[in-house]
Amino acid sequence: MEARILAIADHLLLIEHELHRQGWWSAEAPSAQALASTTPFAVDAMNFDQWLQWIFLPKMKQILENGAPLPSASGILVMAETVYVDRPQESRELRRLLAEFDQLISASA
Repeated sequence: MEARILAIADHLLLIEHELHRQGWWSAEAPSAQALASTTPFAVDAMNFDQWLQWIFLPKMKQILENGAPLPSASGILVMAETVYVDRPQESRELRRLLAEFDQLISASA
């Protein structure tokens, strides 16, 4: 189990790095109202890049740091493919990383 946790943690860092590399990392946080969105991927309040940065990454890091149960499945790649349909070249590496994240989460669920 420990190796899986480390692999997931490393993957989160790679996702963060790719968001920075693409210039999709924002210095300004969304509003508290946007961050409180309960809509899947907060599509009603922010774009997918923001959701990855401000909700997904912090929540996954918190799960790992607290030893909380991991999600049993992740369908994040499907959303990424929908969002980045017009940016296939730019988003290729991020989509690859998200696909690997999906596999890591479901690997031992």
